[in-house]
Amino acid sequence: MSSKYIMILGAGLMQRPSLEAAKQLGYKTLVVDANPKALCASFADRFEPVDLKDKESLASLALSLGEDLAGVFTAGTDFSASVAYVAQKCKLHSHSYEACINASNKAMMRECFKKNNIPSPDFKIIERANLSEFLEKNLLDSVVWPKVVKPVDNMGGRGCRLIRSKEEFLASAEEAIRNSRSSKAIFEDYMEGKEFSIDALLYKDSLTITGFADRHIFFEPYFIEMGHTLPSSCDEKIKLELFSVFANAVKSLGLTEGACKADIKYTKNGPMIGEIAARLSGGYMSGWTYPYSTGLEITKEALLIAVGKEPEGLLLRRRPLPLKNMPFSMYEISGDRVSAERAWISIPGVVSEVYGREKAKAYPFVRNLFSRVENEMPVDFPRNNVQKCGNVITFATDSSLAQEAAETSASQIVLRLKPHEPKTEDYLLGKETLDEKGFPPSAFVFSETQRLVVNSFIREVPRIKKNESVLSGLKEKELDFAKSVFDFNHRSLYASLLLFDEICPKHPELNSTLFWNSLLRGGIQGALYISDCEAKNEK
Repeated sequence: MSSKYIMILGAGLMQRPSLEAAKQLGYKTLVVDANPKALCASFADRFEPVDLKDKESLASLALSLGEDLAGVFTAGTDFSASVAYVAQKCKLHSHSYEACINASNKAMMRECFKKNNIPSPDFKIIERANLSEFLEKNLLDSVVWPKVVKPVDNMGGRGCRLIRSKEEFLASAEEAIRNSRSSKAIFEDYMEGKEFSIDALLYKDSLTITGFADRHIFFEPYFIEMGHTLPSSCDEKIKLELFSVFANAVKSLGLTEGACKADIKYTKNGPMIGEIAARLSGGYMSGWTYPYSTGLEITKEALLIAVGKEPEGLLLRRRPLPLKNMPFSMYEISGDRVSAERAWISIPGVVSEVYGREKAKAYPFVRNLFSRVENEMPVDFPRNNVQKCGNVITFATDSSLAQEAAETSASQIVLRLKPHEPKTEDYLLGKETLDEKGFPPSAFVFSETQRLVVNSFIREVPRIKKNESVLSGLKEKELDFAKSVFDFNHRSLYASLLLFDEICPKHPELNSTLFWNSLLRGGIQGALYISDCEAKNEK
């Protein structure tokens, strides 16, 4: 092993591939994070508790290593600017600090796009000082809704949401500002269209697309990514259009050497950039689904660039793209397998028990299962991508196998909630605030015709007898219907009833209407909750 270190910013799960790649390349790891108890902190050769925003302390630490520092790196964090600052101070390889600031601050990013005619949403900067202007000067009366608000400098969807009317503006804007390190947000046009993720590496005036995935976004007014599928099913013509806009956007920010990633949509007017970051993606894409799909450890190739070496695997595997008049030589590396990532979520409450993890892991084509919720932990319906309860990753020879496996595996996880919790009660009653109409959604969403079918067999059985199988009460036609409708965790109504019978064979007598309404509103969690409340009431 080399005596030299690679300095890795961040010690969470998303940084694990960076630690692995550094060790594979023979380097020691100097990991920095404000949290000494972060998941991967103990795996470093050396750990230092430093706030990743504190670029001067990071630079001082890096300079103290002298020639023993070979490179600086991050993936899946929002601190590419700190990486660039340290690298410039130490005369190491990276994008410039200015370019990384452009890629970290969404307001500055949008200005770069506007100046260079890159298709992206029109926007305004908002902060606490000018919120009153929007309200007092009636500026919102002329706004065409919907709009989007997001912090200028955060990630994971924190504080980001759709604003559908002027009544939702103030609470949404204040939340976005609260989630901004600089207390600023952007208020911009909504881009309607299919969304994609792009990962890429810049090396010697060439841009290699290393990952191109479909993003699966749900739960308006928030933008919750319930998973991604790599490679994308997008057709070739649209893909090349997206890559072309991405390359020009990368150039407009001044990025030159290292990783970059984009969230991008294909709208009725063509490609539009959501944002670009000067790092590899988080969300399990660069570190998990991409290596599974292609067999190439892209984090390793990015680290080679960071330490000033040739990324041999990248250069060997990439193939030129048929794009002309680009700011870079354009290449792509694609895989011959499909990898899918899917999340599972919870209704609000406090967890009393977790079921199904071993069964979920055992499902064919599953390669990883990351569960972040344990007993006694509070859970909520996600308003950002950090609030999801876990993720499963699969890979297979074709898209249908990989996606079905991921969704079926995720559906095996059941979070049982404690009875008589106010947040769970409010959710099951359908309570909502004025600025979140229709949110959180129900587990099962029916058409009018489907709802009539459900109502018909709810009315037929007024009571569910003590310890009676709820599934046994359904007729053949009703069973067929129950197998055809699915909740937000990819679980059919039939599977939910089957799970209730398995988990709760002994239950009190239940009011059928209350049971079914809770099941349809909250899925298996709602059904178990009502049973547990009734059982506790009997004691």
